[in-house]
Amino acid sequence: MTRSTTPSSTVMSRADLAFQLHEWLRVEDLLTRERYAEHSRDTLDAVLDLAETVATRHFATHNKRNDQEEPRFDGERVHLHPEVEEALAVYSASGFTGATFDEELGGLQLPQVVASAVAAWFQAANCGTAGYPFLTQANAHLLVAHGSPEQVERFVRPMLEGRFFGTMCLSEPQAGSSLADVTTTAAEQPDGTFRLRGNKMWISGGDHEMGENIVHLVLARTAGAPAGVKGLSLFLVPKHLVADDGSLGERNDVVLAGLNHKMGWRGTTNTLLNFGEGAHRPGGEPGAVGYLVGEQHRGLALMFHMMNEARVGVGLGAAALGCTGYLKALAYARERTQGRPVGAKDPASPPVRLVEHADVRRMLLTMKAWVEGGLGLVLYTARLVDEEQTAEGAAAREEAHRLLEVLTPIAKSWPSQWCLAANDLAIQVHGGYGYTREYDVEQHYRDNRLNPIHEGTHGIQGLDLLGRKVVAEGGAGLRLLARRIRETTDAAAARGGDLAQDAAAVQAAADRLVAVTATLWSAGDPRVSTANSSAYLEVAGHVVVAWLWLQQAMAADGDSDLHAGKRHAARWFVRCDLPRVHPQLDLLERLDRTVLDVEDAWL
Repeated sequence: MTRSTTPSSTVMSRADLAFQLHEWLRVEDLLTRERYAEHSRDTLDAVLDLAETVATRHFATHNKRNDQEEPRFDGERVHLHPEVEEALAVYSASGFTGATFDEELGGLQLPQVVASAVAAWFQAANCGTAGYPFLTQANAHLLVAHGSPEQVERFVRPMLEGRFFGTMCLSEPQAGSSLADVTTTAAEQPDGTFRLRGNKMWISGGDHEMGENIVHLVLARTAGAPAGVKGLSLFLVPKHLVADDGSLGERNDVVLAGLNHKMGWRGTTNTLLNFGEGAHRPGGEPGAVGYLVGEQHRGLALMFHMMNEARVGVGLGAAALGCTGYLKALAYARERTQGRPVGAKDPASPPVRLVEHADVRRMLLTMKAWVEGGLGLVLYTARLVDEEQTAEGAAAREEAHRLLEVLTPIAKSWPSQWCLAANDLAIQVHGGYGYTREYDVEQHYRDNRLNPIHEGTHGIQGLDLLGRKVVAEGGAGLRLLARRIRETTDAAAARGGDLAQDAAAVQAAADRLVAVTATLWSAGDPRVSTANSSAYLEVAGHVVVAWLWLQQAMAADGDSDLHAGKRHAARWFVRCDLPRVHPQLDLLERLDRTVLDVEDAWL
């Protein structure tokens, strides 16, 4: 068996990414398709090598500075330390902003699964700086899909060139996650533009002095719009107006009211923005100039294009932060000597490395199963995006879309919960040192703590999964997921041995999940059905990750330490972690009303 050493990078494991992409997800199969035909295994690996280099040399180097020197607002403008803009210039020059976009727009036409692996390097190295281009890419994807040709030409091209940045502006101070309560208004003008007035809260990347412009995508209500989310429309509102020839015009009436100061992710500005309060009135008219994207009253449906991309991106960021925390804890445990083995009698004997203690190995194995499982979940989801867009035949594309719909809330929330827990264990492995700012793992925990909130909380994702996704089309998505799981467990069972034993456990949990879903919706009362939707989300997530770990274990059929480690992590997850779902399934099965019956005064 080939022996391994501590990974060369503690940002991400290049070997694990290579295994997941090539041996498990078989990304080379995508290269036979017209969209990706100009790429080869060599070019894909070269892109990943470049991502590692740029992330390590230009992002990781100022991660601590990002945390210690937060963006500062002097009442007029935001100040960032210069390394942020310098890193983003290298990122853009390397072509990463346009990674998945069409060549005719200046993009690289990379498969989404490879672009996600690229993104993982930057999220792990410095999530604060990485937030700016990732929001920009999601903004540009929405405009390419739903904007007019003029909007794409005027705003998307400069974003892909690194000259413009992008945001998404949904929430408001009084609304939080309840978008039905959005009150920002948009008044149509004779020239077909709109004038927006209102406030937007929690806007990441909402203001800074980098680049030439910031393109805001804003949800607002037009005159006479229906109440609730059905009355929302989507508008493109630039910080600076852009002339027909692409030159910058006057300042639009979008003003930074203040910065929110966060526990983590301190390198990304998080803002309260005022639209149309008169600080900058283009043409002397009230309101911020905006351009309708798509049709009126379809704003939320269009915004979901960006929101779903951002949700999977949040899961990716959570997994990446979990991975770097794990690698740093592993390196520390292999280098730090402390204590002696159980049963050692001679107090004068030399101390052993932390990794030689059973409980430390328990923590490291737990972390490995969670973070590599979380990364695998997000990469698998990204592979489905490639299938949805490029698979041969409408039926294959539709299946990919249906499965993607079910997995999106899981891909957002499962890594956000369990890779955060892995960061907690990374601190524990370091002991007291892990709780100090001199070591990276405490920052990784604080940065990752935002991801259970980002782009829809854990509870919102649970409601989305149980209340919408698994019952859509008469449950077609859940049936498809169950069929895919059965295909994997049948293949694993045919191999016998440990794989057969683990396949039986995964299949039993999957069968219970399907049965309990039917029980929940037989209650006849949506309040009862969804009362414990967070528990349902956690069960579904564990079942899905166990399924994907089983796939990874079957792909790891070599005799290297990497392959043995994969098989062992899969075995641990299925045998030691998956059983936690059964008490939760018991709770769901009996339609437990405890949370419904508790009264305010009792809390």
